Amino acid sequence: MKIAMIGLGRMGMNMAKRLLRGGHELVAYNRTPEKTDTLVKEEGAMGAYSLAEVVDKLEKPRVLWLMLPAGSIVDDHIRALKGLLDSGDIIIDGGNSYYKDDERRADILKESGIKYVDAGVSGGIWGLKIGYCMMMGGERSVFNQLEPLFKTLAPENGYLYCGGTGSGHFVKMVHNGIEYGLMQAYGEGFDILEASPFAENFDYQKIAHLWNRGSVVRSWLLELLEDAFARDPHLQEIKGYVEDSGEGRWTLQQAIDTDVPAPVTAMALFARFRSRKENTFSERVLAALRREFGGHAVKTADK
Repeated sequence: MKIAMIGLGRMGMNMAKRLLRGGHELVAYNRTPEKTDTLVKEEGAMGAYSLAEVVDKLEKPRVLWLMLPAGSIVDDHIRALKGLLDSGDIIIDGGNSYYKDDERRADILKESGIKYVDAGVSGGIWGLKIGYCMMMGGERSVFNQLEPLFKTLAPENGYLYCGGTGSGHFVKMVHNGIEYGLMQAYGEGFDILEASPFAENFDYQKIAHLWNRGSVVRSWLLELLEDAFARDPHLQEIKGYVEDSGEGRWTLQQAIDTDVPAPVTAMALFARFRSRKENTFSERVLAALRREFGGHAVKTADK
C-alpha cells in the first residue's frame, strides 16, 4: 500500500522504516525537514515538505498516518488536511489521543466524507525490531481496507479491531493505566530491597534476571529494568523525576466517571506527581503536626 507518515519522532520514524522494509510505499513528512531527508536517503521514502505536497504525492483513496503528540497539534493538522483531502480519504491518528477527541474529530471529518481511524500503538523504541501492538477503532470496513498496513507493523496476532470510533484509543488508555501500576509495583519492590539489611549484597540486575525466569512477576518491563541495572547498578545517573503523558489521568477519570474502584492506578499516578516535588508543603504540614501533638523532632530546613 501507499501511505503518508506525518510525524517522524521516536515512534513515527521507526514505524515508517518498518512499513518501507515491509514493501509499502511511503511519503514522509516532518515539521523539521532533516528527519524527512534521513528517511529518504537511508530507507527510500518519498519526501514531502508541506502537507499539500504530502497530499499531492498520494493516490486516491489517500491514507495518512499521524504520529504526533496528543492535543492541539493533532487538531491543527486535521484542520489543515481537511481542506486538502477528498471524500473517501483516510486519516489514522496513531498518537496517544483522548478517545473523546477521536469522536469529535471523526464528526468533523465526516462532513467532508473523510474517514478516521484511531490507533493505539504500543511498542516504544523496540517496535521496529519486534513489531507494534495496535488497537484500532473506527468503521470496520475501513479497518479491513487498512489491514495490510497493520499486518506489517504488528507481530503475529499483534493488532485488534476494537470497535467504533474512539475504542482503539480507549483500550490503549487503559493499557497505559495498567502500565503505571506495574511500573510503580516494581519501583516499590526494588526500593524495599535497597532499604533492607541485605542490600549491600544484592545485585539488582541478577534479581531482575532471576524473576524473569519462570516467576509470576516476569514481564517485558522487568527485562527492560534488567538492562537499566546492567548500565547503572543503582540508577545513580538519573533523577527520580517521572512525567506522565495523560493516559493515566484519563484512565483514572474514566474510573471515577463509571464508579470503578481503581486505587492502584490512582496511587501510581499520584506517585508520579510526588516525584516532581521536593520538600512539599503538605509534608512540612505533616512534620509540624507530629511535632505539635506528640513532641516529635523535626528536621530544620537548609538555609
